[in-house]
Amino acid sequence: MNGVARQVIDGRIALDRAGVAAHTGAAYSTVIHWRSHRARFGFPEGFAHDGREWFWLDDIEAFHAAHLRAKRAELTRVDRRGDPEDLLGSGAAAKVLGYGSYRNLPDTLLHHPDRVETLPDGRVRRLWFRRTVWAVADARTGRQSTGRPLGASGARQPHPYADDPRLRAAVTLLAEANAAGQDRRGLGVILAQQLGITPRTAQRLLAAAADATGAAPA
Repeated sequence: MNGVARQVIDGRIALDRAGVAAHTGAAYSTVIHWRSHRARFGFPEGFAHDGREWFWLDDIEAFHAAHLRAKRAELTRVDRRGDPEDLLGSGAAAKVLGYGSYRNLPDTLLHHPDRVETLPDGRVRRLWFRRTVWAVADARTGRQSTGRPLGASGARQPHPYADDPRLRAAVTLLAEANAAGQDRRGLGVILAQQLGITPRTAQRLLAAAADATGAAPA
């Protein structure tokens, strides 16, 4: 693993999958979902280079801008009534967001339930706090949420880099280094090159990634 998430190829900037996640702020699993359902989302075609799949940066930026416009066009009126600590099933969560069906719930909720219950027939029931649903609704417009951040629990305060889209690249790099038994002293330089940031900022992101995953600092 050489840690390169972006690279200049034939004079153009290209991103690998981790680079797409870092650049758009999406979860790596969301990038895989976009790619797997390219026809549905209009995700750009990739190309092979040095044993990896790459995507042109300008294609990704055009896709992401169109994706965000489509998301904004789907915005609905949010129901702000009720106790933030109420646990809601998928149908109730959809009503809070103003959707007619749970099938319209965003991936941000579907992939990150606050609780999961296994029903007697073996089916899985996802549950979310009402404040979590409000936070997802607020993220659609950039409105500052009055609830707790998605996934937060107890009295722990989010890390200053918790909402930084570059944190995903740091988490991925740290996890891959740990899995390979790699010396992590050079990861700051690698991450700085990946994201085009200063080594000091890279080290701070790596520290945030270690804090978020419970790993020892790089």
